[in-house]
Amino acid sequence: MRIVDFSKTNTVVNKFISELRDVNIQTDRMRFRRNIERIGEIMAYEISKELTYHVEDITSPLGIAETNVPSDTIVVSAILRAGLPLHQGVINIFDDAENAFVSAYRRYDADTDFNFDISIEYISAPSLDGKVLIICDPMLATGSSMQLAYEALLAKGTPTKLFICSVIASCEALDYLNENLPEEAVLYVAAVDDMLDQHKYIVPGLGDAGNLAFGEKG
Repeated sequence: MRIVDFSKTNTVVNKFISELRDVNIQTDRMRFRRNIERIGEIMAYEISKELTYHVEDITSPLGIAETNVPSDTIVVSAILRAGLPLHQGVINIFDDAENAFVSAYRRYDADTDFNFDISIEYISAPSLDGKVLIICDPMLATGSSMQLAYEALLAKGTPTKLFICSVIASCEALDYLNENLPEEAVLYVAAVDDMLDQHKYIVPGLGDAGNLAFGEKG
């Protein structure tokens, strides 16, 4: 798996990440969602450089222009619910993409807050055969949710290319996904953090992305 880590270069993505982490700014839910969305837009632009293109003759009022346009059919998948703002950013760029949705959640043991399994509860997706698949999940803590979501989506067919978009990942998640996703997969991440705490949350991370974007669950 190839990893594109935006934090290794000086780009405006670093500003968006700083605001997403900042406890004094992230209480503004609209700004929180929009910063994730903007990261998704930038990642989609970078992904667009890796697509297949063909030449079309485009008629303008004054003549014909040969233009390279994408040939691929794209499916953008969000892991619910935290993945929705990132998903929105990606489809802002790939506005003719098809869409898929996967619900993955932590199912904790009854007697502890530390041991859990990842469960896939719901999937809605078009056929993936011969298409480019982009999966959006803002936080990659252990990496197991992403692996299970990808495997669940394969029930809908085999994509030609796989791209992962994430805001913050742990080093542990990157190692895990490198071993469990296809070698040709490409992961775009805005920042990489070294640690997970005892609850398997990313440290320093930014907190619970789903709650910060949409409010706490009851």
